[in-house]
Amino acid sequence: MKDFKLFLDLVRIKKPIGIMLLFWPCMWGLTLGNDFSDHYFTYFTFIIFFFLGSVLMRSAGCIVNDVLDRRYDIQVERTKKRPIASKKISVQLALLYTIILCSFAFLILVQFNITTIILGLASMPFAFTYPLMKRYTYWPQLFLGFTFNYGLIMAWFSINSEFSYIPIFFYFGAIFWTLAYDTIYGFQDIKDDEIIGVKSTSIKFKKNPKLFIFICYSIFILFQIISGIMIDFNYYYFIGVLLIAGHLLVFQNLKLDITNSNSCLAKFKSNNFLGFLIFLNILINKIYI
Repeated sequence: MKDFKLFLDLVRIKKPIGIMLLFWPCMWGLTLGNDFSDHYFTYFTFIIFFFLGSVLMRSAGCIVNDVLDRRYDIQVERTKKRPIASKKISVQLALLYTIILCSFAFLILVQFNITTIILGLASMPFAFTYPLMKRYTYWPQLFLGFTFNYGLIMAWFSINSEFSYIPIFFYFGAIFWTLAYDTIYGFQDIKDDEIIGVKSTSIKFKKNPKLFIFICYSIFILFQIISGIMIDFNYYYFIGVLLIAGHLLVFQNLKLDITNSNSCLAKFKSNNFLGFLIFLNILINKIYI
C-alpha cells in the first residue's frame, strides 16, 4: 500500500490539472475534425482513448521530469518532497514505471489509423526532452506548448484523413496559450529557480509579465478567430470567443498577482475550465453549423 501511494505521488494523480491540460487540446482537435452527421460511436470511443492516453503520457512525463530534475527539485521548496528527489523511489524503479506506462499508451495508440500512430511516435522525443530545456534556454514553456498541444493535431487526423490548415492554426494558437499559463505557473518557483540557475519565461519577463501574457493570450484568441472563419462557424462561435477572451485577459491576466503563489496557482488551474469552454464552443457550433 505504501509503494502504491508513492507511485500515485510520483505520477501526481492527485493533481489532475496536468492531465486535463493535455486532454483538452485532444478534445478540440477531435471535435473540429468530426463530422457530426454520423461517426458518433467513433467520436465517443476516441474521447475515451485520448483521455486514457493523456493520463498515461502525463504520468510518464512526470516521472521522466522528476528523474531529470531530481538534483534541482531537492533545492526547491515546492518540489523537494517529491518521491525521486527525496529518494523514496529509486531512479531505476521510476524508469521501469515509465516503460510500463508507455507500453500501455502504445497499446492505445495502435488503435488509431497509421497517420495518428506515426504522429504519436514522432512526438515522443519532444515529450521526454522538454525538462532539459530550462537548462539551456529561457523558453522551456515554448517547448511545453509544442508538446502539450500536439494531441490536437493527432486527434484531428485520427478522425479526419483530409489535410487541413484548420487544426494547424488552432495548434499554433494553443502553443501561445500554454506559453502564457505555464509562465504564470512558473512565478511560484521564480526565487528558487533564479538561485539554482534554471531558466524560464517567468524569469525572462519578470519585469513586465502582464504584457507578455497579454500578447500570448491575444495570439491564442486571434488564431481561434481565424480557425472559426476558416471552418465557416456562425456568429455564435465568435460570441463564445469573446467570453473566452474575457476570461483570459481579465480574470487570468489583469487580476494576476505574480508575488502571490496562491494567485498564480488559481489562475493556472482556471485553464481547466477555459479548456472546457473552448471545447463547448467548438462542439455547439459543429453540431448546429
